[in-house]
Amino acid sequence: MRRLILWDIDGTLITTRGVGRRVMEEAVAAVAGIAEVPSIVMSGKTDPQILREIFRAAELADDHIDSILPDAIAAAEAALATAEADLRAHGSVLPGVQELLERLDAADGVRQTLLTGNLTANAAVKVGAFDLTHLFDAEIGAYGSDHADRLELVPIALERAQRFRGETYEPDEVWVIGDTPNDLACARAGGVRCLLVGTGGQEGLEALGPDAYLDDLGDVDRAVTILTA
Repeated sequence: MRRLILWDIDGTLITTRGVGRRVMEEAVAAVAGIAEVPSIVMSGKTDPQILREIFRAAELADDHIDSILPDAIAAAEAALATAEADLRAHGSVLPGVQELLERLDAADGVRQTLLTGNLTANAAVKVGAFDLTHLFDAEIGAYGSDHADRLELVPIALERAQRFRGETYEPDEVWVIGDTPNDLACARAGGVRCLLVGTGGQEGLEALGPDAYLDDLGDVDRAVTILTA
């Protein structure tokens, strides 16, 4: 058996209980001087996409957005690094996640990494805040820093697995695990399998037809069977 497991973070591994949203809004306010930051749907999107959508909702011109986006990305990274203790205090690992990660980590032929809209630095802060870092081969992951379009991320992870680990995977050996329709779309665009979980608050996920669906990851035995059978 060989498996490459590509994990989403927010709503799948952990909940930030608003800390992640606050950090993004603080970054926007700091860079653009916006007193009242527009609220947008953030789940399932990459951080650069989120920042651009907030700026557009604030009616900034596209050329101005292009000029300030790099500063906003840097501000978002700095803000989350500063908020790590707050993230640890208010956020949490979702049910079953720790045990499932450890079970998969101990399984022969399984490699786990991250596939997330988070910027690379912010992904590291989030998994590090809950002592999960050692369970992921983060170097071969794919992040919002790599591409603003989530649909482009699976090929990036597969290429890195081949380049850095000398490993190639068949489509049925790769799983994307996430909690939004965008995670499923990302898996389909990359030609790999998808397990959706209901822990991010999205409704109707099972009806979208993922390869597997679980309300949460609390039934670790079932999750392991799905991912390794």
